[in-house]
Amino acid sequence: MIKNSIEGHPNHRHLRVGELVKQNLGQIFLRNEAKIPALNTKMVTVTEVKMSSDLKSARAYVIPLGGKETKKTVNILTEFSYLVRKALSKKLDIKYLPRLHFVEDKSFDYAERIEKLIKENKNK
Repeated sequence: MIKNSIEGHPNHRHLRVGELVKQNLGQIFLRNEAKIPALNTKMVTVTEVKMSSDLKSARAYVIPLGGKETKKTVNILTEFSYLVRKALSKKLDIKYLPRLHFVEDKSFDYAERIEKLIKENKNK
């Protein structure tokens, strides 16, 4: 599990580096710079990036457009993460290029369930 700092809370540096990685991953996917076979990266959104405490590892939360085939997308990105990392190396000038771990973003599903529960409660 990736921890952001000793206490588990991100500090400003972790947040800055995470945001930098997120923005650059978004550009790489939008411009299809990683050249991943069998995946249109233009349809992938990076919603958040959390950095490890040593900044050597990054957990990238992703969701495909429409939220369909998320597990398949994450599996393909994981398999070809070396291509994404190579493309990222050309954009970032930081001491350590983080290892990338792609994770399915479930926050939209969670928000949808909460919204549904609120609507059901209002109608009672």
